Amino acid sequence: MPDGPRPAPRPPRVPPPSVPARLALLAWDGTAPQAGDTPGAHRLVRAGALAELARRGLLTDADGIATPADLDTRTGDIALDGLLDLVRESLPHRWRTWVRLHARVTHDAVREQLTAGGWLRAEKRRVLGVFPSVEHVPACPGVARALAEETRRDLDGPVPCAAVAERDAVVAVLAEAARLRVLGVPEDPAERRRRVGGLTALGEASVPGLPGVLHGLREAVGSRESRRTTPG
Repeated sequence: MPDGPRPAPRPPRVPPPSVPARLALLAWDGTAPQAGDTPGAHRLVRAGALAELARRGLLTDADGIATPADLDTRTGDIALDGLLDLVRESLPHRWRTWVRLHARVTHDAVREQLTAGGWLRAEKRRVLGVFPSVEHVPACPGVARALAEETRRDLDGPVPCAAVAERDAVVAVLAEAARLRVLGVPEDPAERRRRVGGLTALGEASVPGLPGVLHGLREAVGSRESRRTTPG
């Protein structure tokens, strides 16, 4: 005899390990859940995936071009391997171009990983009360809040930049470049700018192409802000 339905698995108590997954979770702002599935979020997650592949030595920088290190290595991560295949099979592009090119493909793969791993939960909804839709929300809001608080501390101190873990430095500077709402408004904007510079230098030491990735992300955010403020 069956014992009845199995209880739902508990959400993880720690943030996901990879840079793109952490950025995706940061983008799912509890006060604006739709922010996690927008062109800006897609490009942020893609930027994180590019940085993660570079951090693992699978993408190198050749005069500003994102270049695969070899043709055989795999990560075992579906989202990262999908992007690696795309770069290998495409014409050469600069890092800034890869931030936006087919970015949703990487975002959706990371979102599915977060859902399967228990960090996000898929909720069925109806748009206008008629059209079926699925909205993803944090399965454990406490994890997302803790990650946001950790990232704000990295950006605003008091821990010296040199003492911040390299992965966390990359997450922080990419999240700041995307102007995520969860990072809040700094009490001392000049100090945050100074720390962003220090964290960027820390990230560049192990992430070839990080300046190009940041350029592409800031370019995308700037164009989005321009469209919002241009009179119609």
